[in-house]
Amino acid sequence: MPQILSQIHKPADLHKLTSAELEQLSKEIREVIIETTSNNGGHLAPNLGVVELTLALHLVFKTPKDKIVWDVGHQSYVHKLLTGRYKEFSTLRRHRGLAGFPKRSESEHDVFNTGHSSTSISAALGFACARDLQKEDSSVIAVIGDGALTGGMALEALNHAGHVQTDLIVVLNDNEKSIADNVGAMSTYLTRIRTDPRYFRNKEEMEDVLKRIPSIGPHVLKVLEKMKDGLKNLVVPGVLFEELGYSYLGPIDGHNLQELRAVLANARRLKGPVLVHVLTKKGKGYGPAESNPSLFHGVGPFDRATGKVHKSDGPPSYTQVFSETLLRLARQDERILSITAAMPDGTGLGAFARNFPSRFIDVGIAEQHAVTMSSAMALQGFKPVVAIYSTFLQRAYDQVFHDACLHKAPVVFAIDRGGMVGDDGETHHGVFDMSYLRHIPELVHMSPKDENELQHMLYTAVEYNGPIAIRYPRGAGVGASLDKELTLLPIGKGEVLRQGTDVAIIAIGNMVSIAEEAANQLEEQGIRAAVVNARFVKPLDEELILKLARDIGKIITIEEHILAGGFGSAILELFEAKNVDCKVKRIGIPDEFVQHGSISILRETYGLTVDNLARTAREMLDGVSLSRKRGPMKIVCPGELR
Repeated sequence: MPQILSQIHKPADLHKLTSAELEQLSKEIREVIIETTSNNGGHLAPNLGVVELTLALHLVFKTPKDKIVWDVGHQSYVHKLLTGRYKEFSTLRRHRGLAGFPKRSESEHDVFNTGHSSTSISAALGFACARDLQKEDSSVIAVIGDGALTGGMALEALNHAGHVQTDLIVVLNDNEKSIADNVGAMSTYLTRIRTDPRYFRNKEEMEDVLKRIPSIGPHVLKVLEKMKDGLKNLVVPGVLFEELGYSYLGPIDGHNLQELRAVLANARRLKGPVLVHVLTKKGKGYGPAESNPSLFHGVGPFDRATGKVHKSDGPPSYTQVFSETLLRLARQDERILSITAAMPDGTGLGAFARNFPSRFIDVGIAEQHAVTMSSAMALQGFKPVVAIYSTFLQRAYDQVFHDACLHKAPVVFAIDRGGMVGDDGETHHGVFDMSYLRHIPELVHMSPKDENELQHMLYTAVEYNGPIAIRYPRGAGVGASLDKELTLLPIGKGEVLRQGTDVAIIAIGNMVSIAEEAANQLEEQGIRAAVVNARFVKPLDEELILKLARDIGKIITIEEHILAGGFGSAILELFEAKNVDCKVKRIGIPDEFVQHGSISILRETYGLTVDNLARTAREMLDGVSLSRKRGPMKIVCPGELR
């Protein structure tokens, strides 16, 4: 057991420690984080990089009176350990355990729930303005990484805070990474600051020289100051933040606790917005994470001795099949481009980038920009494939609507992590995309039943002349063999996988395999269930669905998605529009945010299982004579179309 960390129950306990004990505490924190993430998975490299910074923040500021807002939140493990959660830390990212991100319901020291990028400065400015209106005296600190600073929302907030000029501290954690290497002009700008140590020395030396010149020296210095710090313009390109209205402190060593404490204490005394530029090393203290920070940004369980990630033998992941199919198509069609928002590896576009660097675009953490830019390129004859996680595409809703669909631009949206993603929790589950996309005119939305169908859908998508989306889940496929020849799927047509007469199960995406298993179970009990792979959320296969309503009269829909506005809702809307009276039961996620936990536990929680689906079918048929007893039958719905 860590001797010092086990005695830290609240941030105030840090003040009892000597410098040597604080150094030992840093080592213990790293050991605990490495041990826990090796068992549970999690965001290892970002947290190892902010140990000293987090210690310094809690030594200088007094939370929860002072408010620390963590951008994204994947670097908040150290904060959790220092705010009374050491004993629970082994439950990190486990069902009903500690969340992997800041969570207000978990601790009074977590002042804002985070999980998506580039929100911290906006939230911190909100807290600061509220403090001013309430005439309170406290500090507000936003901790943002240089990767998150590529997000437009962060730049909007920087601009507004510079205008408001209230007391606000922005700590820029500069480790040259978001998940992959950072891109863009802001990253280049920070690199120039980071790599120009001459600035502070030169400025001080020049000021000293000018002050020593009799009579004219001080006057020259004042003139330079009036020229908006013209002296700084002569020696370093680090004036952007000061031109925005910030007092700029840095860059400083993010692993020097003494220096961090001194600079943060100085920042607390300054009036107006302050930007503290801190240089850290992602993965600090663990060799494998230092050498491969992208892999260990968010990692599954691994062998801590070797750094080797545990991988089970099994089918390829959906992401891998998407990646390989896109490469195959791109070799045949030079018009195909790929676009990512700072996640080339997570979305499977890393291989595309290596093979077709001129046709690969990483826009940084800027989903809105990615969609609009792709739409314009599509209108010029290219075939852009925009690969974005379902939960992050939410950030670009207006661009999908206004810039892609309104223009009927042939953009392919490859929506990875469609459905529940497990341990990252409520901010990352992709269970809303059917609802926020299917009501937009012109957009086709489909979801494959397995990895083989995914490759056919991607081929169909790049050949389709309009906006089209494919949503597919996280993790391994079901083990389907991959066809050598790719086939165009007819738009808006489902697939009957099993004939039946008692009940019809219409499933979408990764719920199709569950539907097939449930039908097998029902068959053993004398119930003949039809199984349909819907394939398309929009347009629906109206002809097939209406026939099922007429011929069987009892339909169950199942989707790994919220029920409100989802796939089942689309079928109910169809029945209302066509005046069909048919008994329908929808299985999906109710009106709530899904917590973190393994996918198997979460599916059990929400009834997305074989047993619950079969039980639902039996309940629908309770009291009805079954096919086994009287042979094939036809149930006519009261509202049957003539």
